[in-house]
Amino acid sequence: MNFPRFLCLLFFLCIANNLLAQSDSAYVRENYTKIERQIPMRDGVKLFTSIYIPKNQSKKYPFLINRTPYTVAPYGANQYKLSLGNFPAMMREGFIFVYQDVRGRWMSDGTFADIRPQTTRKGKKDIDESTDTYDTIDWLIKNVKGNNGNAGIYGISYPGFYSTAALPNAHPALKAVSPQAPVTDWFMGDDFHHRGTLFLMDAFSFMSGFGAPRPQPITPDKGPKGFKFPIQDNYRFYLEAGSVKNLKDKYFADSIVFWNDLFKHPNLDTFWKARLITPHLTKVKPAVMVVGGFFDAEDAYGTFATYKAIEKQNPGANNILVAGPWYHGGWVRSDGSSLGDISFEKKTSMDYQQQYELPFFKHYLKGEGNFHPAEANIFVTGSNEWKKFASWPPKDTENKNLYLQPNGKLSFEKVGRTDSWDEYVSDPNHPVPYQDGIQARRTREYMIDDQRFAARRPDVKTYQTDELTEDITITGPVLANLVVSTTGTDADYVVKLIDVYPEDSPNPEPNPKNLIMGGYEMLVRGEIMRGKYRNSFEKPEPFTPDAITKVNYPLPDVAHTFKKGHKIMIQIQNSWFPLADRNPQKFMDIYQAEPADFQKATHRIYHDVHNSSFITVSVLK
Repeated sequence: MNFPRFLCLLFFLCIANNLLAQSDSAYVRENYTKIERQIPMRDGVKLFTSIYIPKNQSKKYPFLINRTPYTVAPYGANQYKLSLGNFPAMMREGFIFVYQDVRGRWMSDGTFADIRPQTTRKGKKDIDESTDTYDTIDWLIKNVKGNNGNAGIYGISYPGFYSTAALPNAHPALKAVSPQAPVTDWFMGDDFHHRGTLFLMDAFSFMSGFGAPRPQPITPDKGPKGFKFPIQDNYRFYLEAGSVKNLKDKYFADSIVFWNDLFKHPNLDTFWKARLITPHLTKVKPAVMVVGGFFDAEDAYGTFATYKAIEKQNPGANNILVAGPWYHGGWVRSDGSSLGDISFEKKTSMDYQQQYELPFFKHYLKGEGNFHPAEANIFVTGSNEWKKFASWPPKDTENKNLYLQPNGKLSFEKVGRTDSWDEYVSDPNHPVPYQDGIQARRTREYMIDDQRFAARRPDVKTYQTDELTEDITITGPVLANLVVSTTGTDADYVVKLIDVYPEDSPNPEPNPKNLIMGGYEMLVRGEIMRGKYRNSFEKPEPFTPDAITKVNYPLPDVAHTFKKGHKIMIQIQNSWFPLADRNPQKFMDIYQAEPADFQKATHRIYHDVHNSSFITVSVLK
């Protein structure tokens, strides 16, 4: 009975969104004049730039810039975007909106480089993304009438990287910068690698289109169309490919430059180090607001790494953090009231837009309004409340260890037994799926999804506390401290922090998916570690078969309250497929692995008084 009502609601929401888009498009055309310019850089290369200038010239306006590799379309002085800025209130506030195709993309000249390294040379014509941003702002200030001499820059994901890159040696007119889910480190935690492990689905699906060569400036209608998957079940597609090498040989050959770079640089070498922006975030002068989502499947790592690097390297910098319960860009792409099966009980995105982003740019670019945020403005899931902290991670915490115990127990008390372990077999030819069900593409909801499907597998070890007698709020990084052994010479380790709901938890109303929330295992945070990098990402080391070995690594930051009556669960497994590529469980260059290289291995997880495996969490006092 509820299903037709749900369809009707969806139908009317689609109509409402379409009418809103038409309304925004009309607003842009009626209130802005669009001009297109090729802005010259210091080396002579020209970057295609679309500029939307308010028609009301009774006052001067600041620039609000978005530099992107994803096209500034539509092209043509009489072709207007449907909306400007991140959300309608920004558009109606009034800025000179600037959209620029970065060097080597779409209609800009030059050669594109993924996460272009910062130049170490000092010649007048040496370029990087920082100099391109500087030259763009300098040209705009001097050539666009009606500006007030101030500029801001913002962007989500890859444009978030370009926002971050505006900070080193920033133009004096640049007053406010907001990197949002910024691409920051493609080896350690963003998009394509997590702690040295290839994130297979994202790398393959993204680079198959984005990485296609562009020999000359082109518009989207002539650009790459993306890869058409022959199998709509992503688990089957990647498993039947046999290996990463087979995928490359069959579908890409040598056409995708960055895919080839992945194969050439399996370890953390100078190629990856040169593409790390964070060491260059020094002497930061503009106000900075770093924004991200705890359930961002792409760049959760970059958000916290960027904020922390600025804090560490710039004492006294005007640098704040806003983090909420969002998927990638969810703070402006949804109302933020829920994700997947989980409700957050309030429109968190509306809170962010009204209380942070618009006031941030109004204050620093226009000198208007009162903007007095906390250092860290964090939405804590579970308790579903915004909290303000004087630092991130918060200082008013206590580090506690959650010890793995025999018989699937988890406790803050250290185990007392002298010989205790769990033993199981991991087979990379039957890897643990990252999510229940069948998916054609990687979903964003996996970041928060029910883990009961994984707990049923014999190659997933599960540990949980008794019912909590009081609320426990965990903030900041989570540290995995594993003591393990394997009969192989390499292994991946996946650690998942999970909130187990009470058996009497009510089901949602309405309930079109027929969810059973009693016993629901909500993923709070998961992360993978390629074991051969346990001591060094530069110099991988094999495991000694059957030798007791420590594997310690951090998970990305969390902010979650485990409510009274809930349980805390830890799941440990050795594959997370096809989210992450498979480890053959033998020490080798996995990019060269053949299907025959993938072998079973017997694993042990130790939890005794001398070999304790535990998870360190920071409990808010």
